Amino acid sequence: MKIKLLITRIKKFIFNKWMIALYCLVVLFVVFSNVIIVKSTKGDIYSTISEIPNKDVALILGTSKYTVGGYTNLFFKYRISAAADLYHLGKVKHIIVSGDNRVENYNEPKQMQKALIALGVPKSAITLDYAGFRTLDSVVRCKKVFGQNEIIIISQRFHIERALFIANKYEINAVGFAAQDPPEKYSTKTRIREYFAKTKAVIDLYIIHKKPKFLGKKEVIEI
Repeated sequence: MKIKLLITRIKKFIFNKWMIALYCLVVLFVVFSNVIIVKSTKGDIYSTISEIPNKDVALILGTSKYTVGGYTNLFFKYRISAAADLYHLGKVKHIIVSGDNRVENYNEPKQMQKALIALGVPKSAITLDYAGFRTLDSVVRCKKVFGQNEIIIISQRFHIERALFIANKYEINAVGFAAQDPPEKYSTKTRIREYFAKTKAVIDLYIIHKKPKFLGKKEVIEI
């Protein structure tokens, strides 16, 4: 009995050691992924309109107009405002609004289009991408479907970092314009999710080679 008990304890000890080692590897991979993405895209993100280079097309990464509680989503509001400013100041000529429309009563691209028109952007200067289910889909479809390889990506800085990382992998010549950040308390949960989303981006691009959910026929935007 003593020998069996000893063997059981040894097995438990070894198992615990392996679990600790695995946990440490996961933590290191998460940290490494975030550091690589932030550092590799830092020089391509602008927050001042006068400094960002002109591009024909901007890509707004989608989010809902309203929060779960029914309030205005500040991430949405600030992205739309930034896009309208870039358009009116001549930094871009056309805007792709890319978001989720997988169910009938939820339409991020339409919401973004209406908000841009309300700020004076003509409907003719807006293209709706209804299959921007994920950031990867939005960025890759910009090139593969809409034929754009020179773009400004608009979102908040922490989101743009991941989007530019994806763009670089697909050899898209992109820069990012960082829209205003909501107050820190407002965005805490989103920032935490983004930390793990960056890790997933590395896995998607370099380990499992994730592809967009839907591409479909080309709809090249002529400027």
